[in-house]
Amino acid sequence: MARWSSPKDPALEAALRRNRRWVVNNQIKRLLLRFPSRTAPVRFLQSRFKTLDLMGRAANWLGKYPSCFEVFSADDGGGEQEPHFGFTKRMAALVHAEEAAVAASEPAMADRLARVLMLARGRRLQVSKLAALRSPLGLPDDYLLRLVPANTDLFRLTNPYPHRRNAAELELVRWAPSLAVSAVEAASDSTPRFSCSLPASWVKSHAKMEDFNASTPYISPYSEWALPGTDAEAEKRSVALVHELLSLTLWRKMSILKLEHFRREFGLPEDTARMLLRHPCLFYVSNRYKIHTVVLREGYEGSELREKDPVVLAKDRLGELMQEGLHEYNQRRRGMNIEKKRRRGEVEVKKEKEVEDEEAARLDSAEKREERRRFYKVLFGDGNR
Repeated sequence: MARWSSPKDPALEAALRRNRRWVVNNQIKRLLLRFPSRTAPVRFLQSRFKTLDLMGRAANWLGKYPSCFEVFSADDGGGEQEPHFGFTKRMAALVHAEEAAVAASEPAMADRLARVLMLARGRRLQVSKLAALRSPLGLPDDYLLRLVPANTDLFRLTNPYPHRRNAAELELVRWAPSLAVSAVEAASDSTPRFSCSLPASWVKSHAKMEDFNASTPYISPYSEWALPGTDAEAEKRSVALVHELLSLTLWRKMSILKLEHFRREFGLPEDTARMLLRHPCLFYVSNRYKIHTVVLREGYEGSELREKDPVVLAKDRLGELMQEGLHEYNQRRRGMNIEKKRRRGEVEVKKEKEVEDEEAARLDSAEKREERRRFYKVLFGDGNR
């Protein structure tokens, strides 16, 4: 993989930062949803802390998000009381709204999944590998149980190698011509061509994009698999395939590591990252948190998605509640710090308002940045995910 990234785009970097910010709480949410009561012992969460790349006490983590999680005492099954945790009423309502959005989006999910299979060599993919695309495509954990039985005319589960573990494959039953239209083709009035999403001041990049469009005709990623006649044709098809795959993701982005995981199935070049960097008009490559991520530029207006799927909107509302909870926690901690200083005589009562203002400003700058740094270090410290 290339060891560099695109010139920094502050807007897209902000989008990546926001999208990744609440990974851990979403994982905790998914853990709770496995329990019929949607409550679990705090010790259960503590036992999963390492898998969540967290350190410290689970109760402390939950305390940082009082608007999302509540901690209470309940029977441990043996007559003893122990701490349990669950969703607050507001969080439960948003989780329910997210589940409703996912259920309503099942037809769209089936279309996206079918398109991905249509892009793949042999129109099939290993189920174990598809797990890497589940989150980018916005598929729920039980997507196979939801989508395959309801769309037997599109999907079929097969196992060509019964003696091998994890050999099950999801196969496309029939070709769907109505789905075999790429985002580039849908956006073009006549001859399909790539458009440059960089500002007009990037003259050289615009010129290179024009040359790339003129070099060979656009090759649909849904066209029949064949060995490209020239290197230019091979790159044109690979660029078209990555562009289409990113267009199918909810957030118009994907880890390059995940993308290269499907190099053989999608016929991508040996060094996919280098190819992406050759086309800055289309793709933005970031190395935030030491994770190479490719973003489809045309999918964003500044730091905001141009089009938001209903599932994305539901997840955004969850993120806003989590942000509110963290803000509430920081406010409470700020008040406790002021009270400690008052008791030590470091804060004069007559200057309390002044001190509160100074404390707020300080925490909103240096300390808040340090809190974020520690937060991201915990989440993404290994840099390999």
